[in-house]
Amino acid sequence: MCILPDHEILSLRESGILRIDDFFDGSLTSNGYDLRISEVSIPTEGGFVKEGMASILPMTRFFVSTIEYVGLPEDICAQLWLRTSWIRRGIIAGLGKVDAGFEGTLTFSGFNLSESVVDIPIGERFVQMVFERLCSRPEFPYEKRSGNYQGQRGITLKPLKRADE
Repeated sequence: MCILPDHEILSLRESGILRIDDFFDGSLTSNGYDLRISEVSIPTEGGFVKEGMASILPMTRFFVSTIEYVGLPEDICAQLWLRTSWIRRGIIAGLGKVDAGFEGTLTFSGFNLSESVVDIPIGERFVQMVFERLCSRPEFPYEKRSGNYQGQRGITLKPLKRADE
């Protein structure tokens, strides 16, 4: 696998091979793209924050969805990395790999480990997506392998389809 640099990300996006809806130039990095916050949910409080700012109390779990709707081709996957500016504030996040062929917004879980309230503005960059080219195409890309969250929009905690379907 190799990591895609900025000019390849742009070229793939411009050709329609890589989809990043609501693309923001300020989110492009030399080796990735920073995904921005669309909404925040704090389970202990119920509801969603979609404008302004979400205030996360110490020792509190929360969920975030992205503004960007992404569509990866069958030969590109992505790593997700919490931006270090959030780590320095005491936030940790449950992140993983975005499978080749995935399409949708992304949902992340976060936790405020600090002893202070952390304010999370809607629209702020939260996670960097680092694209990797696979050595070859998978036999079954995400949609055909499981596709449980294919096409998701907004904070999605349960699969859109069951694995046994």
